[in-house]
Amino acid sequence: MRFELTKEYLEKLQESIQSQNSAWIKENVLELQDVDIAVIINALDRDEAEFLFNQLDDDLQGEVLTDLDDDVRERLLKSYSSKEIAEQIENLDSDDAVDVIGELDPEQIEEVISHISDREAVEEIVDLLHYEDDTAGGLMQKEYIKAKADWPVNRCIIELRKQAEDVEKVFTIYVVDDNEVLLGFLSLKRLLFADAKTKISELYQDKNMISVKTGLDNEEVARVMEKYDLVAVPVIDLQGKLVGRITIDDVVDVIKEEADKDFQLASGLSEKVESSSNVWKISRARIPWLTIGMIGGILGAWVIVGFEGGISKVPALAFFIPLITAMGGNVGVQSSAIVVQSLARGDAQLGSLWKKLGKESMVAIVNGLLLSTIVYAITLFFGSSTLGLAVSVSLFTVTLFAAVFGTLIPLVLDRYKIDPALATGPFITTLNDVLGLFIYFTIGMLFFGI
Repeated sequence: MRFELTKEYLEKLQESIQSQNSAWIKENVLELQDVDIAVIINALDRDEAEFLFNQLDDDLQGEVLTDLDDDVRERLLKSYSSKEIAEQIENLDSDDAVDVIGELDPEQIEEVISHISDREAVEEIVDLLHYEDDTAGGLMQKEYIKAKADWPVNRCIIELRKQAEDVEKVFTIYVVDDNEVLLGFLSLKRLLFADAKTKISELYQDKNMISVKTGLDNEEVARVMEKYDLVAVPVIDLQGKLVGRITIDDVVDVIKEEADKDFQLASGLSEKVESSSNVWKISRARIPWLTIGMIGGILGAWVIVGFEGGISKVPALAFFIPLITAMGGNVGVQSSAIVVQSLARGDAQLGSLWKKLGKESMVAIVNGLLLSTIVYAITLFFGSSTLGLAVSVSLFTVTLFAAVFGTLIPLVLDRYKIDPALATGPFITTLNDVLGLFIYFTIGMLFFGI
């Protein structure tokens, strides 16, 4: 049954923790899925979280650690010795173990590894620690099923049984040669129905074999798996040797993390924060873009000051400042969001991008004409057709410019390896505010001959 954390459940749990009612906790918490227990611990304060976590056995602690929020996991790990951490992660998949200890200090990582009794697991963890976190090598796990091409089926089945002891989920059997070079893959069904003496070289498939290199960016890995509907993808080194696999659950985490990061960048947050983060961390994440917004406001005020003489002669021009800035920002964000989505999907062909620019320009022209017509009709109530023309022409021009800038800026950021999601937030809004005001007052002055 699907678990849902309710206020009543949380209150009852907190009461049980206060009274150290281990029986209630065992019956109502410890029987849940590890991810649900992680959700519960994330919702508790520090002392409550530590008490509940200590009720778990070592294996369950390890599983729960991988699902906790980063700051909660970091806080919990500080309360344990290196030996205790080693016991918690010893039975985890290699990639999950690295995710947990990878956040520790280098000295403590060495201490934790020294307490892991399984030497093979140690080798796998040490190997994975050499890869960057945001690459296929940093995302992969070392647990997978492989078969040698020259094995007969009967030997293959025996060998696979041994390997399966360390592999929780078997998606594909990878076929390698004597040098561990990846040759292809073998379906379990085909293996089971084959004659015992048949060589694996006669059974495996090598057509349309999809694999990724260790240095590939994890976003690219996600695109590959999404494009080809893969539940697992083999990872090879520069020599083509099989070194690991990436499963769909890890890719889902990557997609979620990237979506969260893009959303926060678009919202004007310069680093990852959680609702439970401390005040200083949240402030530090917000202040850079708030500062940029403030500078943009000052530049906007400077533009207005530059046209102060004209505004004093036609005060009605000031009435439409909010309209121009709001429309410029909205159009720019809409256009940039479309381009950022295309870039996120890997649609970066030059022809396609120019086509998008042309399309966004046409959309801006259509929308600009419609909105300008509506604004012109409304401004007639102010008793001046000249004012109506000035505002409507300005609005049309600002809409067109905002669409073009909103399309181009993400492309420029992407070209210089800067996350284009920045273009959907305060950056594009501030730029369009300043540019929009300048266009508006310049056109207004021209229409009124000032």
